[in-house]
Amino acid sequence: MGMTEDPKYYSIKVNWDDDKGGEVSSEGKLGIKIVRPKGDESTPDMYTPEHLFVASAAACFMNSFIYFTRKMHIELKSFECEGTGTLEQVGKSFEITKIEIKSKVVIDSKDLRSKIERAIYLGHKYCFIGNSMKASIAYEDEIIVE
Repeated sequence: MGMTEDPKYYSIKVNWDDDKGGEVSSEGKLGIKIVRPKGDESTPDMYTPEHLFVASAAACFMNSFIYFTRKMHIELKSFECEGTGTLEQVGKSFEITKIEIKSKVVIDSKDLRSKIERAIYLGHKYCFIGNSMKASIAYEDEIIVE
């Protein structure tokens, strides 16, 4: 997937806001406001690290899948996916033990179905964020022909 042998580095900074959370930033990028999850008292309109963890897996699958559709010259009408992470107590701590990612791909010809299935398979296989996670990742993919 265009990766070289040389490692790449991704630097971020997290600044606490002296209240319920803070902001994640990286040079030259928009910041992301985050809060700590605290049950019902949490700030419902802001992201938690748990949201970002699940989003990383879903976004990486999307990027990987789209990379393969472009390489295979497949035209899509649309693509979307939803991810759900399950946070459970494991021993004395908590872990996201599983992530479920449901995708929906819309194509305009049934002749593309087998190529799309191949791109989805490769998207799952080469999602390096998902491959880096300890949580199990289950994919459910729907292909719609319009």
